Amino acid sequence: MSTPLLQVTDLVKHYAMPRESLFTPPKVVQALRGVSFSVQSGRSFGIVGESGSGKSTMARQVMALETPTSGSVALLGQDLQGLSAIELREARRHIQMVFQDPYGSLDPRQTVARIVGEPLSVDRSVTTSERASRVHESLLAVGLRDSDLHKYPHEFSGGQRQRIAIARALITRPKLIVADEPVSALDVSVQAQVLNLMMDLQEQFGVTYLLISHDLAVVQHVCDEVAVMNKGEIVERGAPSELFTRPQHPYTQALVAAVPHAKFD
Repeated sequence: MSTPLLQVTDLVKHYAMPRESLFTPPKVVQALRGVSFSVQSGRSFGIVGESGSGKSTMARQVMALETPTSGSVALLGQDLQGLSAIELREARRHIQMVFQDPYGSLDPRQTVARIVGEPLSVDRSVTTSERASRVHESLLAVGLRDSDLHKYPHEFSGGQRQRIAIARALITRPKLIVADEPVSALDVSVQAQVLNLMMDLQEQFGVTYLLISHDLAVVQHVCDEVAVMNKGEIVERGAPSELFTRPQHPYTQALVAAVPHAKFD
C-alpha cells in the first residue's frame, strides 16, 4: 500500500493545570492517550465524540499548532515535529483548516478578496496577478461570484460565510483540509448544502478531509472511515455504515442510541 497522506502514531498530549497550592504539584490532564490512525490521499476520515473527548486537541496536533507530549504526526512520510521552521512553513501550505464558527473565523474588517487570498500572502513566489486569479478560481469553486470580491463578511449569510472559509482553505491547493465542526453553527437546512459542496470539491480537486464532529449524521454523510474518541482514546473505528448500524463498543452504542435511527437508514 502507498504511503498514507496522514499518519498519526501513538500520539500523547498532556496539559499541566494551574497549581492549586504552592505545596502540591500541578494536575495533569491527559487529552490524548496513544492515538494512532492513517488517512490515504483523497479519502475522508471522521473523528467523532462528545466535548472533552480529545477531538479538537487532535486537530491542533495535526495542524502542528502544538507539540505533542510524545508520538508523531507525519504528512506524506515527513514527521512535522522534526521539521525546521522554514520546512514547517512549507509543509503547512499543504494543510488548511476550516473552523466551526463562520462568523468568528473571518476578519470583519477585510474584504472577501483579502480574506480568501490571505494564505498566499506569505508565498513570495505568487505574483499579484496570480493571486487574483486564484482568488477568482476559489470563489467560483464554492459557488460565489466575482461581484462578491469586494463585499465584507457581514453582508453574507452563515452558509455563504462558510463557503468563503472553504475558498480560503482551497487557495493554497492543499492536500489535507482539517474541518473542525464545519457545519455545527449553521442551520440544518444549510448544513447539507455545505457538506455536499465539500464532497464536490473533493471529487474536483482530490483533497483529503479530516472531519471532526460531534454529529454522527455529518460524518455518515461525508466520511469513508470514522474513529470514535472517548477520554483521549480511539475506542472504535470502521466504515460509517458498519459503525453506526452495528456498534461494538459501549461508548459508540451510547452515541448511536442518542440519535434518531432514521438518520442512519
